[in-house]
Amino acid sequence: MDSKLRVLIADDHPIFREGLVKTLERHDSIAIVGQAVNGMEALEKIRALIPDIAVLDVEMPGMNGIDVARAAYKEALLTSLIFLTMYKDPTYFNAALDLGVRGYLLKDSVIEDLVKCLTAVSDGQYYISPSMSHLLIERKKRSAALLNTVPALSLLTPAERTVLKLLADNLTSREIAEKLFVTPRTVENHRLHMSQKLEIKGHNKLLEFALKHRPEL
Repeated sequence: MDSKLRVLIADDHPIFREGLVKTLERHDSIAIVGQAVNGMEALEKIRALIPDIAVLDVEMPGMNGIDVARAAYKEALLTSLIFLTMYKDPTYFNAALDLGVRGYLLKDSVIEDLVKCLTAVSDGQYYISPSMSHLLIERKKRSAALLNTVPALSLLTPAERTVLKLLADNLTSREIAEKLFVTPRTVENHRLHMSQKLEIKGHNKLLEFALKHRPEL
């Protein structure tokens, strides 16, 4: 059985993309199973090839990396995602992590960091370029601040926190149920229990809370 890590590379700059491919091809444990030049092609190949990991440029024509990650997240695709970017943009960074992206690398250090990142992500870990660690620290500070403001969040079960995060993506109960392989009634029960624990009353008030605090959840 082939135990190589199956990787898809998506970047609209051919010279940069080929450089990544050549770098990874030197490693016997990694197999490049496909390449893409834009976000739509990347999503189509992720669906068709089901690579272990897809390495995506954040800025691509048509669908950007965030669009691809959002579609992959909604469809519950099994491929782990790694983002490449030239900018230390906290908006993209937080959006990526909210969508389950496992790696986030700056392009100026990608040659040194990519294999380490692939290894970490394949082991179920996260990997972020060291020079971007301050964004992760800021994200954790915001989460801690929200917990301090709304201490009842600590009363939520892991399943309830998962549902709350999916609500923050503006998904319906039916869509959440499909993603979590549970019934819509189960999701509705979670929503009821969360509203009680957080003392949130009123139609759609829990959704408003989730949307308002999406970056901190």
